[in-house]
Amino acid sequence: MSIAKRVQQWATFARTWHIYDCTWQNPFESAQLVKTHLMGLHKPIYHPMISRRTLCTTQLQPELHQSQLLPIYKLQKRNMGRLSNVDPSSYSEPELITTEHSSINWKVDFESTKLRGSVLHKFNVLSSNLEKILLDVRDIDVKNATLLAGGTELPINYFISDPVPDMGQKLTLELPTGTAKGSLNVRIDYETASNASGLQWLNPAQTLGKKHPYMFSQCQAIHARSVMPCQDTPAVKFTYNAVVEHPTELTALMSALIDKNEPGKTHFKQEVPIPAYLVAIAIGKLVSRRLGDNSNVWAEEAIVDACAEEFSETSTMLKTASDLCGPYVWKQYDLLVMPPSFPFGGMENPCLTFVTPTLLAGDKSLANVVAHEIAHSWTGNLVTNKNFEHFWLNEGFTVFVESKIVGRMQGAKELDFRMLSNLTELQECLRTQLSGTPELTRLVVDLSNCGPDDAFSSVPYIKGSTFLRYLEDLLGGPSVFEPFLRDYLKKFAYKSIVTDDFKGALYDYFKDTDKKDKLSLVDWDLWLKSEGMPPIIPKFDESLSNVTKDLATKWSTKTVDELTNDANIKQPISIHQLIEFLGKLIESKDIVELNERKIELLENTYNLGQSKNAEVRFRLNRLIIRARLIKRLDEIIEFANSNFRMKFCRPIYRDLSEWPEAKPAAVKNFLNIKDQMMAVCSHTIEKDLGLK
Repeated sequence: MSIAKRVQQWATFARTWHIYDCTWQNPFESAQLVKTHLMGLHKPIYHPMISRRTLCTTQLQPELHQSQLLPIYKLQKRNMGRLSNVDPSSYSEPELITTEHSSINWKVDFESTKLRGSVLHKFNVLSSNLEKILLDVRDIDVKNATLLAGGTELPINYFISDPVPDMGQKLTLELPTGTAKGSLNVRIDYETASNASGLQWLNPAQTLGKKHPYMFSQCQAIHARSVMPCQDTPAVKFTYNAVVEHPTELTALMSALIDKNEPGKTHFKQEVPIPAYLVAIAIGKLVSRRLGDNSNVWAEEAIVDACAEEFSETSTMLKTASDLCGPYVWKQYDLLVMPPSFPFGGMENPCLTFVTPTLLAGDKSLANVVAHEIAHSWTGNLVTNKNFEHFWLNEGFTVFVESKIVGRMQGAKELDFRMLSNLTELQECLRTQLSGTPELTRLVVDLSNCGPDDAFSSVPYIKGSTFLRYLEDLLGGPSVFEPFLRDYLKKFAYKSIVTDDFKGALYDYFKDTDKKDKLSLVDWDLWLKSEGMPPIIPKFDESLSNVTKDLATKWSTKTVDELTNDANIKQPISIHQLIEFLGKLIESKDIVELNERKIELLENTYNLGQSKNAEVRFRLNRLIIRARLIKRLDEIIEFANSNFRMKFCRPIYRDLSEWPEAKPAAVKNFLNIKDQMMAVCSHTIEKDLGLK
């Protein structure tokens, strides 16, 4: 068979696999394009033009046996590459077309664990003669795609690519020839997969009430594409309305205002543009308690009163944040206390913050997470990173504002203590989670070959907020920097930006002031591109931190008998100092006599066994692991199973994986319960345990 005939057959075959990005005018060029395209998709197909060594452009050797042709995906290590110009993690092309508004219609099917319905996107076409719309999907079953124009409905062709692992698929919608700039409406009828990565379905036994099912979403960073076909990139912001059909006995909530309630049907509207990752839904047997004029807390009946008490300072935090950042544009600020399988401390969904039940310590000591999520109403939700390579613009700014809320409510010493405590947490993250990927310790990362979930860490939070504190101190302190912060938030409100936008705003604000020369001292490359800890640690008040440092030194260097006779270890400390002290002890390189007696003395001295504080229990369990107390393994696993907050369960599983005697039990337990976790959690723990 001639080479031209081989390529012609290959081209025909490739078309049946919906490989539309390739051209076929030049057969050898086409072969190369097909090779490159399939390389990223891991298709185990033999290309007739590619040998073990290279892409042939001459006649195939007659003696070349089929066994000598390698599957394409084995020719080189997979290189995912950037999915688009604006966002490496999204196929959508916001430079050509953007979503302005989405109308969602969902019917919630608990039996099949699916959302069924449609989404109608109102697009703004920015490019003349646009041939196709590219959207992100992940395991979405598209039924129909329809162009709506002038009262008529025109079915359009659509194609879904093969999946890129952990990223999803590309949905191509073919447009009519000569599509003009301007408004364009497209409706997509679809249903989600029963195991959609952005949805968690709980049976009644997994809820507190034990009588009704529960469902909730978690779309950050790139899981909105598993919930609806969309431009799943923070570069695009849109308003939305939704109609959700659900069991009449259950309450539906979304990251939006409730527009109308009917039996078994709830209408929502979100009038402030948001990125896709902030679309959120939760449905369960929920009740609420009032926290303030525009704030409620929602939860299951059994814990709602405890939640109302725990988060009673929410309105004060909201007012403090508004004083710092400017007007609150979202109208309502509600909290929803989630089931234990929620993977994060909180999620800043507009109008409805999701928070983990691990915050219920009984003494409001962990309510600062609410301050963090409130801060997101400006830093992240109003001013948003354009892609997750610049995630520090969301999280670094939010930790910075959170610390200021805490400082205004509890004092400057507490503010500095929290920021110093964060540095301890960052140090632990670099030593463990990111020890093998130092490139992810940069403030601005390259996600060309890494998904946002895999890059997620405390670096953008803590290194980012430390950078902002450094800039604030350099420029003259809060009285100088806070007015800039408000100006920055006003300047970029409703927009998505990258780090250069922030840098430009900073220089522009101070260009005509006596602070201009100070900015010349900032080494931007050092801060943005260097690996590891922040290159400069600002001067903090260390009075509260020094107490924890001294305690950690005593407990790591003294024997049990010496500690028993040391009255200083019993000095009163705050709950936050206790948490920080335990964290510093974990970070100690060597701990003298770390055995059962020392752990028991630690528990008795600080009453750790009776603590309801999840942060305390988490650190205690890590010390038990480090002491290799195998008889307490069941207790450790019980804690790991009590919640699936990644901040807790990932380090626990990482620690257990390094303990040969305990690792088999840890792996067995994980495999038994991983289906109860959200995909973002199980995916990362599988990697932590070396299973993926």
